[in-house]
Order: sequence, then structure tokens, then C-alpha cells
Amino acid sequence: MPDLGSFPRAQWLKAARRALTAAPHEAFGYGGPHGRVELRTVLADYLARARGVYADPDRIVICSGFVHGLRLMAQVLRERKVRDVAVESYGLDVHWNLLTRAGLRTPALPFDEHGTRTGALRRQGAVLMTPAHQFPLGGALTPDRRTEAVDWARRTGGLILEDDYDGEFRYDRQPVGALQGLDPERVVYLGTASKSLTPGLRLAWMVLPEQLVGDVLAAKGGTDWVSSALDQLTLAEFISSGAYDRHVRSMRLRYRRRRDQLVAALAERAPGIRVSGIAAGLHAVLELPPGTEPSVVQAAAWQGLAVQGLDRFRHPDVPRGRDALVVGYATPTDSAWTGALDALCRALP
Repeated sequence: MPDLGSFPRAQWLKAARRALTAAPHEAFGYGGPHGRVELRTVLADYLARARGVYADPDRIVICSGFVHGLRLMAQVLRERKVRDVAVESYGLDVHWNLLTRAGLRTPALPFDEHGTRTGALRRQGAVLMTPAHQFPLGGALTPDRRTEAVDWARRTGGLILEDDYDGEFRYDRQPVGALQGLDPERVVYLGTASKSLTPGLRLAWMVLPEQLVGDVLAAKGGTDWVSSALDQLTLAEFISSGAYDRHVRSMRLRYRRRRDQLVAALAERAPGIRVSGIAAGLHAVLELPPGTEPSVVQAAAWQGLAVQGLDRFRHPDVPRGRDALVVGYATPTDSAWTGALDALCRALP
């Protein structure tokens, strides 16, 4: 969860006024399933520039959040006779459950100290991954394993569903480019404004292989029932004006400071606790002594903190692994951050 108090209300209002003034009359009618062309056009430019995505506007479909996009893809995969969608060993059960309800099996890929073992992909029809910043473990997929995944997709005709949920937030170097840039015909890129702006907008986008565009539009339906045309036009204006880039740069600095403060506080007050994963995103993974995860989660709850143990994100088919705490350091407001950090340190062993 991002810092909801940092949503750029004044800049968004300016963009909304400009978008509303310039909106054609047809924008107030029932929109098509593709989404507004104004937004798709500026997204194509932004994603190419910021994430290395090949994104022709005609291959972009606007959706209402990542889960909506995943639901559309699950329907398309089922209709294409896909039975198995491989997933990472750790992730979100809401995604696995969605795929299962669509009639798809979700075998978990093995992992090691270098992350998901993409070389284990076999006869699955697709794989769902977070290659730029694995959620929740926090690593980036290594170059050789990125290549393995793309080679598998080319060899078998499989699809890679790339969840690029927070790829813009990297603090120690330039962000890792999207996997989609390696093969736009074998990777479905899914991006969202939920982490960069706010989940309340319910705006996300899919960049599709050409062969899938028609199927996804058919799955979405003849009319856009889910995404407000005015919000799409506002986001298009927000991006094209440069306000989006400025906001992302500002939040990148803010979240980097918070992560640095978290690491410094742990070094001083809980030196036995190590932060694992790359310096990126909106969360950190705190490695705990073996057997302490449940008690630390409970101690954090007593301190009024909503943190999760790593086991909460483990796929049911994966044996229990190391003990760790998943901490969303972006969530507290500025006024609550210092107190939340103090409370976290008190809860740690």
C-alpha cells in the first residue's frame, strides 16, 4: 500500500479540469473495451521510456486494477485450453484463488537463493511472475533466469504474465526493465497506478501480444463497464503534462528515505535482524531467527502494527521455509512514520 496521504490532490484536480474541458462529447457515452485512446497513447510512450515496454496503443487494454486484468487473462487462457498456470512459491493467494476459480491449476515453481527457478518450467501453458521485484521476497529475477523464462515461452508457445506492480521504485540503481521488452509476443505486461498513485483510482493496463488483443477485448465485453472515461482522460493528462513523472520522482525519494531509516533503525536497535531483497518497492523483508515469526507478528499486533509473516504468502504446495516479517514501510503517513518505526523495533527480538 502506498502512502495514501501523499496522493497529489491539487495536481490531479488541475489535470481533471483540463481533461474535462478538452473531452470530446463522445467521451461521455458508453466507451469501448479497449479504453480511451488518449490514455493508451500516452501510456505507450511512458512505458517505452520508463519500463522498456514495447507498447503500441492498439495493444493496450485498460482495466480496473491488476486483479481485473488477471481475471480477463484467466478467462482467455481457459478458452485456449490452458490448464496450468505456474506461479511463484510466494505471492498473493487472491491471485492463485482467482486462477483456481477460473478452472486453472496453479503449480508452484521451486525457488532458491537466486529467486524463482524458471528452468523448472515444463508443460504449463502460462506462468505468473513478478520479475522486476518479486513479491513478497523482494529479489529481482536474474538475467539468466529471465532468458530461461522467455526461451521456455518461445519453445512451448507458453505465455508469461508479468506483474510489474512497483517497477518504477528502485533506489540503488536504475529500475530493471520489464521482461516484456525481451519478447512482446510471448509476454503479457500488466501495470497499475495502484502503487504509484493510489489503488482507489482502479486504473491498470495490459500490454498484449497481438494474437491476444481480440480475445481479451471479447472477454471484457462490448462496452467498458468498469473504468471511468473521465478518470482515464485525467490520468492521460496527468501523464502527458509531466505531473506523473514528477510525482513518481518525489515518492521515490520519500520511500527511499523511509527504507534507509528502517535499515538504520534496525542496525542500531535490532542488529540481529537483516533486511533482505533489493532496495526497491514499498515493502521490506526482515529476516527473523528460526521459529520466531508467529510471536513477532503477535508482538507487532500488540504494538498496533499491521505486518505479516512471510508464511502468510507461501503457496500451499510449498514447504514452510525461513522465518521473516513483511513490512510495508510506505503505508504510514509522515506524521505516523516515526511512531510506527519505534513500535516495530520494540516488537522485534
